[in-house]
Amino acid sequence: MGKYSAKQIAGFVIPSIVGILLFMIPIQVNGSWTITVKVIADIIGGALGGFLPLLCLIIVTVSAVLGVVSLGKPSFITSYPIIDETFTATPIWAIIRVVGAVFIWLVYLGVGAEDEGSFLYMITCADAGGFVLGDLLVVLVVIFLLAGLLLPLLLDFGLLEFIGALLTKVMRPLFKIPGRAAVDCITSWIGDGTLGVMLTANQYEGGYYSAREASIVSTTFSAVSITFSIVVLAQVGLMDYFGMYYLLICAVGIVCAIILPRIPPLSLKKDEYVVEGRAMAETLPEGYTSSIQYGLDLAIQRVDEHRGIVQFLENGIKNSAGMWFGVLPVVMCIGTLALVLANNTQIFEILGTPFLPLLQVLQVPEAEAVSKTMIVGFTDMFTPSIIAAATITSDMARFIVAVISVTQLIYLSEVGGLILGSKIPVNIVELFILFLERTIISLLIVAPLAHFIF
Repeated sequence: MGKYSAKQIAGFVIPSIVGILLFMIPIQVNGSWTITVKVIADIIGGALGGFLPLLCLIIVTVSAVLGVVSLGKPSFITSYPIIDETFTATPIWAIIRVVGAVFIWLVYLGVGAEDEGSFLYMITCADAGGFVLGDLLVVLVVIFLLAGLLLPLLLDFGLLEFIGALLTKVMRPLFKIPGRAAVDCITSWIGDGTLGVMLTANQYEGGYYSAREASIVSTTFSAVSITFSIVVLAQVGLMDYFGMYYLLICAVGIVCAIILPRIPPLSLKKDEYVVEGRAMAETLPEGYTSSIQYGLDLAIQRVDEHRGIVQFLENGIKNSAGMWFGVLPVVMCIGTLALVLANNTQIFEILGTPFLPLLQVLQVPEAEAVSKTMIVGFTDMFTPSIIAAATITSDMARFIVAVISVTQLIYLSEVGGLILGSKIPVNIVELFILFLERTIISLLIVAPLAHFIF
């Protein structure tokens, strides 16, 4: 508390402002709205050009090999935290990485490309694996690198602590969670949902969250990052609408965060703690007169603890490596499988059929095609936008799918998988119920507003 030096204030303010400008402020380029990180990513992607598919191939292959090797817990992986966190996988996630590697090699080598109608053609054709590698992974690989390296500007210099202190008084009455959860929530909203789950699991296991609070925070606030949201919107070709798109995502997220803790299954969770007596008081600590003063003190503490450029690079590399080697193989595997099923079976049409009457009542264009994207989002966030880009022509319908695919939130390939792998007391049936609840709430908000936007 007390007076701070100009160096301390600058250490908090400058990185935070730069991070906000890079990730959160829309800019107009060539008549289209985007954000600075995406502009830089496009420049890098254009410069690297034809090398990107090979880079994706290398990344997914290395991830698969080391994911399998990690099952034996060799010392060259477990002894180094960054390597351990990046490559260690459970058996099922190791299998997913291997399947992703097999798919990307088949696509890269063009296996079955001329044998139309064969099983290999279904995997490698331009509407399935070829689409995932050529149109999605080559975009993701650049954005993941850039965003991963620059995200510490938002996460490591006190911005989250400052915002968290300011939001203390609204978290409990609105969302039924402690004020300190604001840090986890903001980390997810402007950082990464997986990081939010990890923070929440850590707090729950340490006794700072009850079972109910941990369940609410992990399933309601482990939001999709701005980076992923940009990729989804770019995938359906509607970056001109980024401002309205992200505003809607935030609005829907807040509505879901107000409603879901008050209905089953979250309302049935109990206030039980793994470790008793650790829950912190929600009033300002003694000696503080305002939330701003407390937040600034927390932010300066974070700045003082920071080890400078070395820690910045360590965290940036860790972020990028986690997304490169953890997410790209999953997208290649699940995205390809989902497109193979979408192109050659009626599975998603059948699963989405219950949504068709609601979509028709809401006057969503191409309602039948949109209904196919509703349930597939439970497997992976990108798959609905991939299907929408390939099968839906209406801008309004693609916009609705893009928003809902982000606000559905609970994807087994990312947040859902992490929750199931943690000690947070939410099972797969409860996750699916929460997924359906979020989908319905999102549709009821987004579809009517989309009629005013388009």
